[in-house]
Amino acid sequence: MPLLRLTSGSFGQLRTFATSSALGKRVKTFAVYRWNPDEPDKKPYTQNYQVDLDDCAPMVLDALLKIKNEMDPTLTFRRSCREGVCGSCAMNIDGVNTLACISHIDQNLSKPSKIYPLPHMYVVKDLVPDLTNFYNQYRSIEPWLQRDKEAVKGKETQLLQDVEDRAKLDGLYECVLCACCSTSCPSYWWNGDKYLGPAVLMQAYRWIIDSRDDATAKRLSKLKDTYSVYRCHTIMNCTRTCPKGLNPGRAIAQIKTLLSGIVKKQAPIMDPAGLDKQTAQN
Repeated sequence: MPLLRLTSGSFGQLRTFATSSALGKRVKTFAVYRWNPDEPDKKPYTQNYQVDLDDCAPMVLDALLKIKNEMDPTLTFRRSCREGVCGSCAMNIDGVNTLACISHIDQNLSKPSKIYPLPHMYVVKDLVPDLTNFYNQYRSIEPWLQRDKEAVKGKETQLLQDVEDRAKLDGLYECVLCACCSTSCPSYWWNGDKYLGPAVLMQAYRWIIDSRDDATAKRLSKLKDTYSVYRCHTIMNCTRTCPKGLNPGRAIAQIKTLLSGIVKKQAPIMDPAGLDKQTAQN
């Protein structure tokens, strides 16, 4: 009987311990950058928010949405998840440029997570950077397929591309233009008005090497100055921070070899206009 009482008491203690543990909250502090253009006399500051991780999904974007929906509706940030605009939630999280939607919340409760807008960009409000210059630079490289003979209006034309030529675009087309790489580049910080930056240059290279594109000479000629490409000093911050695991530094190096004439763009393995020619012959 004493043994039975002892066992019962032990189970009771364990049950009490488990219950009290379940009631404890795992509260994480998020220190978020705040600035409101409607209050120009008020300097930027960080505001702390306490979030119970047991009542929050695992990503930083989930925490920001919880803060905005349940604590502070004035908090402003971009996000377009599941809306076809991947890359909108780019920000600096704990010192790293990344996407909030794929950044796991640090489970260390004793250390606040610091969230800032992308560095060295003008801030529209809170975590929203002004990307006007970034998109103007993207527009300047004419990011669309260009042919010497444009298709006749109203006539659909299928351009052929060999599997091997198509493989050359892997690691380039996946870029979501989040600007994480460009805003981590010191050369872009110093010469952002003239240097195109890693993201835009990687997209330029994507069109330069496309076997279906005929504007290679024109595209390269627009990059033949001392700033557009050659401000890159191969620091490789861009590659280290890319949330998609891409390599903008390699793309820039490839552009430099094309500009120097060391390498020439290879002729397409398959004639892109092959179907049109075959139709014309028939």
